[in-house]
Amino acid sequence: MRPVSATTFVDAPRERLFDLLNDLSARPTFTDHLFSDYRLARIDPVGPGAAARFQVGDSGQWLETVIESVERPHLVRERGRTGRLNRVPTFTVWEIAEGAGPEVSEVTVTFWTEPTNPVDKVGEFFGSARRFRRGYGRAIERLKQVVETGAQVDRVEVGGSELLPAFNR
Repeated sequence: MRPVSATTFVDAPRERLFDLLNDLSARPTFTDHLFSDYRLARIDPVGPGAAARFQVGDSGQWLETVIESVERPHLVRERGRTGRLNRVPTFTVWEIAEGAGPEVSEVTVTFWTEPTNPVDKVGEFFGSARRFRRGYGRAIERLKQVVETGAQVDRVEVGGSELLPAFNR
């Protein structure tokens, strides 16, 4: 699937947006319309190596993502897999640029896949680009609303993490 992007301007400093995007446990706050059954794959959900697995809507298709690299305060790059037998590589890039003023930021999310199997290429031909374009467009608007209103951010946790003595919150 070719890259699909969504962009919006947010009345908030880049650092606040970066902290929210760099934390996978906060993602369901603004992506729960697009993804369901959201599960963290690591106890620490922040920064490079943080991983999550979730279903794309009610399609039954699973997608996993891992934060690959970050450049504070302007870039979060993720890599993952989806599709049949988890064989389709996925890529997500969140870019945060300075806007017109010091308290205005421009947020862009870009998502694409690179299927190599002909069966996977045919499967992606039927509407997945449109679903992700609309879904990420709505997600980025919900992110804007959460950040600008200061709404409560509910975070997902790994079950039993509070029982581990070495885990610092």
